[in-house]
Amino acid sequence: MSEKITVQQAKTIMGENFIGPDELKKINFLETIDSESVPDVPFDDEYLKKRKDDYLLILGIGRFADGKKVTIRNLQQILGKDPEEKEPCFYNQDWYDNESFIDVSMRDEWFLIRKNVYEDSRAIQPIELVKKYKFPSAICCTYAFFMAWLALGIKLWCHDFVWCRDTDHNGDRIYVGKYYDVDGINKNGFSIHRHLSLRTCYACID
Repeated sequence: MSEKITVQQAKTIMGENFIGPDELKKINFLETIDSESVPDVPFDDEYLKKRKDDYLLILGIGRFADGKKVTIRNLQQILGKDPEEKEPCFYNQDWYDNESFIDVSMRDEWFLIRKNVYEDSRAIQPIELVKKYKFPSAICCTYAFFMAWLALGIKLWCHDFVWCRDTDHNGDRIYVGKYYDVDGINKNGFSIHRHLSLRTCYACID
């Protein structure tokens, strides 16, 4: 395996698919990170070269400028739920307000996230997909979506949902994304949903 690389080397490899400390400075609600505090890039050059076209390399920052943790709950408080007030924003829903996954904090670390879904993964149950794919966390997906939009103007998964490794208190799988409704019925907003598992409380009447 090749040696680990510097931030500048990673930026050169990834080109426009890179969100580092300089790009994140555009987002004034995030904590400012100085060059000495930037974590090492945990990938070598060959690994990044194979992913430079299909992935974003993003620096995660764990705190906002006011010291609060970067979580889905706190991002929602900053970005809001009303596209008529400002965009990007979250889709207006509250089912997950008491779920623990929205309080998981972003970590100070680099991560790669795919820009588009795998075409062969469409309309397949997550219990099957997890055998082949490694699902990202909901906070990584949410953070990536908003940082890509605000820092680069890139809109990830605007018409698709992506599976996450998180579950709700019932064990139902979380999925996120689909900012725009192609039918024009629902308002714009980053959506967070759960895939309801079939349990004994689901039945029928005549």
